[in-house]
Amino acid sequence: MKKTLLILGFLCCVITSLKAQVVGTDIGDIAPEIDLPDTKGNSVALSSLRGDIVLVDFWASWCGPCIKEQPELIKLSNTYAGKFSIYSVSMDTKKPLWLAAIAKQKLTWTQVSDLKYWSSPVVGDYKLQSVPLNFLIDKNGIILAKNIHGNALNEKLKSLLTAQ
Repeated sequence: MKKTLLILGFLCCVITSLKAQVVGTDIGDIAPEIDLPDTKGNSVALSSLRGDIVLVDFWASWCGPCIKEQPELIKLSNTYAGKFSIYSVSMDTKKPLWLAAIAKQKLTWTQVSDLKYWSSPVVGDYKLQSVPLNFLIDKNGIILAKNIHGNALNEKLKSLLTAQ
């Protein structure tokens, strides 16, 4: 009897641990923390945006597709103000180019960068291989979608935010 209870207890532990959420980059994982300086040098943690749906957007001033996507992100930011946030992580290595791109596009949301490009720890945490890349995370930091752009992103946000 003791042996049976011990085996059942062990199986419960194994099953429970298999379903536990982990930090990672797959849908359903907890998004890895990012804590980088903003344009003024102040550290801004991704977790500080908890409570909103957040798009973690990896981009660079030299990335054509990234720049092309900015007007759509501006529309989404304005449409869902107060319910949706964007946390942009620049892969630029030259601060003047990064700041100029932000000013030119009139990007008003959180912008961070450590200006280290591929040697940044964030690259490994998010398995970044190219930009643009993004992760849509829920109010609790759980990844809902990744590499979602254009109309697909708009529709996903609409379904998430109109259901509230």
